[in-house]
Amino acid sequence: MRVSTKSRHAITAMMHLAAHSGRGPMTLSDIAQVQGMSLSYLEQLFSRLRKHGLVSGVRGPGGGYCLATHPSEINMAQIMDAVDDRSPAERERFFASYRRGARGEAHDMWHDFSQKLYGFLADMSLEDFVRAQAPTLSAPASVRRVVPMGMASQAA
Repeated sequence: MRVSTKSRHAITAMMHLAAHSGRGPMTLSDIAQVQGMSLSYLEQLFSRLRKHGLVSGVRGPGGGYCLATHPSEINMAQIMDAVDDRSPAERERFFASYRRGARGEAHDMWHDFSQKLYGFLADMSLEDFVRAQAPTLSAPASVRRVVPMGMASQAA
């Protein structure tokens, strides 16, 4: 289980939407500016997130994107699977490719670690993740930049 750059950026953008839910749709250009991301890159990510039913788009003046459901109903693994184009069948094939005992103890250890990491991310909701980042998210907009958990010390 690898946390890709796409996953990190998608989670960061989804955290931004969750932190500002209830204020109406947000434009990708606003998210890109606040998070320091490329607008075209965000458009690609949100196309995948929308396809997987995690966000919904609102057209017209005042339009943008909002979460398709409450942040407590979205988990980190869903976001990662959406942007990395992993279906449940593909994920199962990935884990099945790690046949226990086939390549030694180290291989088995990494297989177990990958499955536990995926389970941990599947159990962590977007709401949990945003709550853990509350001090970062409450910073003034001019200095706000959502930093995924465990990376705050690197971003300073």
